[in-house]
Amino acid sequence: MAATDFASQTSEQRAYWARKTWQPARNESFVSKFMGSDENSMIHVISEYTKTEKGDKAIITLLADLLSDGVIGDNQREGNEEAMSIYDFELPIDLISHAVKNKGKLSDQKSTVSARDKARGQLQYWLQSRLDELSLLSLSGISYAYKPDGSARSNSPFPGLAFQPTAPTSTRRRTWTGSSLSSSANTTGSLTTLSTASYKMITQSVAYARDHYIKPIVKGGKEYFVLLVKPGTLAQLKNDTDFKNAVNQSGLGNNNPFFTGAITTIDGVVIHEHRLVYSTTGTATKWGAGTDVEGTRSLLCGAQALAMADITPPDWAEEMFDLNSKYRIGVDKMLSLIKPRFYSAIDGGIQDFGVLAIDHHLS
Repeated sequence: MAATDFASQTSEQRAYWARKTWQPARNESFVSKFMGSDENSMIHVISEYTKTEKGDKAIITLLADLLSDGVIGDNQREGNEEAMSIYDFELPIDLISHAVKNKGKLSDQKSTVSARDKARGQLQYWLQSRLDELSLLSLSGISYAYKPDGSARSNSPFPGLAFQPTAPTSTRRRTWTGSSLSSSANTTGSLTTLSTASYKMITQSVAYARDHYIKPIVKGGKEYFVLLVKPGTLAQLKNDTDFKNAVNQSGLGNNNPFFTGAITTIDGVVIHEHRLVYSTTGTATKWGAGTDVEGTRSLLCGAQALAMADITPPDWAEEMFDLNSKYRIGVDKMLSLIKPRFYSAIDGGIQDFGVLAIDHHLS
């Protein structure tokens, strides 16, 4: 069996294998259906640098709603204009990398699978799963030092990334008591086993989001919010009569990927379940006053809830070592994931732009 001459690969060949790894990873990730290139996307993807006085940077622009009532009649317009509240938010970019290697020529002789295809499959899934994990942790405001189930991420470089999650701001996190949203950003210590999800939790969360000017996503002329939940949360909702009625009356018929695999309620909430939504299932320290209440953080997302920098293509590298008896294949990807913030005139302070965190019991 002839050895593959990895060193002879051209830059075009390396770029080809990098694209074959990254594009499927991004397209097949859970969060890909929420990505878009404009401000009407839940995950706003920045694909080019913006020129600034300090060099080229990845920047997302946030535009707040106008608040003034303007003028009436023939009153003077000049001098009564309202300045647009435009916020430029820089995305710090870092590099994530991983590589695989084979055991040696004898093992390859016994295998009928192409070395590159086998490596590409493993690295593609690694990129896909880490993109989902990092995105959902960023939206939740949970440190990369933890996995989505609350357990510690051991021997991981992710806590050292240039971009890091920020905790939900004061008006962008609420606790569900089982009958109402808390009036303040309560700690998880206030949770009880009665704090289970219901349709009332959804309607109150949407009303709260609208009152606090979290922008909805517009699809087909209609306004929507995306609710990201654990499978256990969706199970709670399916046992709620009001929820079942709201779903039955929604009458949704839309083939947009935004809706693929979703449940939509009558008031425009698009519900997606995923196992990587944050919970305490992987840690012995739960929520509640006695740290014994299983908890989860559902996410109500509007436009520009998350910003992602995806500017440069990934790098693919291959090399032989150990006297050309073994090979290594690796991929590098530059990216950034940031939860944008802005000054909210409604809330009187810096707030998360497009996401509301809702802590509740997970049965």
